[in-house]
Amino acid sequence: MTITSTTETTPVIPMPEGAARALTIAGSVTAIVSAFLAWTWTTAFPGDLTVYGYPAELQMLTVVGGALTLLFALAGYGIRGLRWLNPVGSNNATFLAALATLATTLYTLGAIAVELGGLANLEPGGYVAAAGVIITFVGALGLPLDRKVKAEMKKIRWPRFLVVITGFVLYLAFLVAVWLYQTIRLAKPERKAAPAKQLPSWAEILIIVAVFALGLYVVTFGIDTDDNEPQLFVAYLILVAFSATALIRSGLTARLARITARNRQVTITASLVMAIAFPFIQQSGDTYTLIAVNILIFATVALGLNIVVGLAGLLDLGYVAFLGVGAYTAALVSGATSSAFGVQFPFWAAALTGMAASLVFGVVIGAPTLRLRGDYLAIVTLGFGEIFRIAMGNLDGTSGPQITNGPNGIPNIPQLEFFGYNFGEPHTVLGIELGAYANYYLLMILIMVLVVVVFSRAGNSRIGRAWVAIREDETAATAMGINGFRVKLVAFALGAALAGLAGTVQAHVNTTVVPENYVFAGPVPPNSAFLLAAVILGGMGTITGPILGSALLFLIPAKLSFLQDYQLLGFGIALILLMRFRPEGLIANKRAQLEFHENDDDQQVVPEQRQSEDAGVGTAKAGA
Repeated sequence: MTITSTTETTPVIPMPEGAARALTIAGSVTAIVSAFLAWTWTTAFPGDLTVYGYPAELQMLTVVGGALTLLFALAGYGIRGLRWLNPVGSNNATFLAALATLATTLYTLGAIAVELGGLANLEPGGYVAAAGVIITFVGALGLPLDRKVKAEMKKIRWPRFLVVITGFVLYLAFLVAVWLYQTIRLAKPERKAAPAKQLPSWAEILIIVAVFALGLYVVTFGIDTDDNEPQLFVAYLILVAFSATALIRSGLTARLARITARNRQVTITASLVMAIAFPFIQQSGDTYTLIAVNILIFATVALGLNIVVGLAGLLDLGYVAFLGVGAYTAALVSGATSSAFGVQFPFWAAALTGMAASLVFGVVIGAPTLRLRGDYLAIVTLGFGEIFRIAMGNLDGTSGPQITNGPNGIPNIPQLEFFGYNFGEPHTVLGIELGAYANYYLLMILIMVLVVVVFSRAGNSRIGRAWVAIREDETAATAMGINGFRVKLVAFALGAALAGLAGTVQAHVNTTVVPENYVFAGPVPPNSAFLLAAVILGGMGTITGPILGSALLFLIPAKLSFLQDYQLLGFGIALILLMRFRPEGLIANKRAQLEFHENDDDQQVVPEQRQSEDAGVGTAKAGA
């Protein structure tokens, strides 16, 4: 047993380490084998788990979780090659992988019992799977884990009167989760990762290619899950969440990050190839490509908001209005049958017009309001967003001039045509037929690249450092000679222009623009609340953070539509948990991590390093 000031390396269930590791391996193998058996007798349960010898998709998730647990457990023996998977050498990664397998498998078996009406509907393969994952979990609890010292644990209490609000089941689930948390006391390993042998350049390139190929498969699997079979997507989310945590705690992701940093050009090329390859591997047509297009539109707008909120520190609650300005402008000048102007610009001109209109609105709204700070600025921007939506609904020829067709919006927006290439028609590329949404997807990839370049260059420029200075302390920045009003106005205008650019494409993708698409909050993104949540969830001031946040906040509601009115409840609970356990976001720069966790017991002081554009911008010393 090893004990430091705040952590200890001890098992939760006392047993010899060799026996615990053997038990974990045996359980993992059992779980993998069980996937090749039938888990239920009827095909009434989605996914057809009645086949022997060929795992269904739900069973494949158990195979993946079991294989990951098996690899981590074997790495504990010091097997040559497998040690590379666990640089930190902590058993916490094995435990988290076992927890991922347990949660995924038991959720599937529970869904079978609920859907079909009882545990009697399970075949022997289901019981073998349950036994395998439970054995794996018990074995992992017997391994020496990095745990918080009991005296350092903070007690978590939930007022009992909340049982009336949340319901007894949720209250009981919370009590069980708290008990497990305080019993296991899992901590971040304090030991440093073992140094890795420098690999040849060709080997590092192969690793980068393999990682991006695996990432493309994982993302495609999640997007392509059937909307009518939510059980598969929920199980997928559980597995990905716990497995990603296991990979982070093992130190493998940090090791891969160092490899990508040494091969930056290869990494950028691989990411572009992965993004472009997505529509070419879709076997179900444009159904899921449309989801990817909307994610990219959402992410582009979130990056624009990240300039305003993440870099300049301005809380904008009406940002979706700039997306609407771009969309309405494009609809009015792109030849829609109900357009009040009766003109049809080529796409490049319509895009520039939409950007210019949004930029003008940003300047007009920002000029008189950016002298406000904090909550006052947030209230004014919220008012602007609502005024825009109401105004678009009133320009119907009755309450105001006939421009936007009122609440009916502008329908029949024609498809884009660029140099004779019609985006609304299928095209064959490399022998593969790409549908209409695949064309828009590739267009949004180009726009996303443009926005990322603008964001990174602006963030690392002189004015970007001024934004950070204003965000940290506007009074001190002004005392150092920075014109706070001017730099804030530039941030507001640039963010509005990027949102307007995304809006021009959104108008053509949806072929209709209506005011109700641009509300402050609602169950369907994009709206101002979801945009702000995407920036905070992903990580303010970073590039990949808002993109990841946008993907999660768009994909999860789209796949869990069966929850209906409970979606916002789940969304709120997720945000509360995020603020409690990771307030800096899923992908945060070093400064944010140190600021939010400076008092944490397990937070190590990290010397400030020069950061890459992808990890975050705006962390340099401010000045203007």
